[in-house]
Amino acid sequence: MRRVAIQGYKGCFHEQAARLFYGEMPDQVGHDVKDGLIGNAVMAGPDRPSVSIVECDTFEGLYTAIEEGKADAAVMAIENTVSGGLIHNFELLRSHEVKVKGEVYIRIEQNLMALPGQKLEDIKEVRTHYMAINQTRPWFEKNAPWIRLTESEDTAKSAAQVAQEGLKGVGAVASALAAELYGLSILAPGIETYKQNFTRFLILDPALAVPEEEMNKAVLCFTLPHKPGSLAQILTILSFYEMNLTRIQSLPIPGREWQYFFYADIKFSSPERYRQALLAVRPLIEDLRILGEYKAAL
Repeated sequence: MRRVAIQGYKGCFHEQAARLFYGEMPDQVGHDVKDGLIGNAVMAGPDRPSVSIVECDTFEGLYTAIEEGKADAAVMAIENTVSGGLIHNFELLRSHEVKVKGEVYIRIEQNLMALPGQKLEDIKEVRTHYMAINQTRPWFEKNAPWIRLTESEDTAKSAAQVAQEGLKGVGAVASALAAELYGLSILAPGIETYKQNFTRFLILDPALAVPEEEMNKAVLCFTLPHKPGSLAQILTILSFYEMNLTRIQSLPIPGREWQYFFYADIKFSSPERYRQALLAVRPLIEDLRILGEYKAAL
């Protein structure tokens, strides 16, 4: 049994990412859910233990769970196509030794659900996370303006409360997986405003070995001398070695005015050229940390 830590509660999108990567999406989850998931999955089989979810209240708790031996691995959201990057999680990657070993993309589909037998006109209140409210408010304003939207701690936890407490007249907005797990009926599927809404999750698994020949993506963190053109030099070298910069994020270095940590995701077709690129840029930077090397999901 592989214990995987997630931020949130069972049935949330983090759990979907974990089960997808380790090749264990539940059979009862519909094809529409599966089709919204993209990942470099480690296929389940006789040599792949089943997944046990370890719930954590915070993203810091993911690392604590691994460090204290309560979890073998963790899944952590890092960016969303609508709301952008989760800045604090970049800092967590830098400040801990656990490396990134994979990634999963999930299309965020929000569903209105309630107890079986309830109809839309029966619902007076809907509970869900504030981000889900932001993603679905236009639907409620158009289709169910009488419903009061109430913020909660977590989408999946809201679904669990409706089911476990038998709350009639109360709905939740959460994933289809949450509806399946807690026995709720989906009254309205896909009520999010932006349909092309994907979240990228990183796989943190100390025991997972990524074969060199499969590796084609890396997460780097580095600092540069505070002088003109230093970043441009690095980017030029990476381009020369055919490194595809898919994301770059800068964050200030505490205590050092106008200096920054740079976080970069790069894709490559040749691990050998990637190693050569690292050797070429090292003399031009003050610090370089490899936060992960793995097989890209896309």
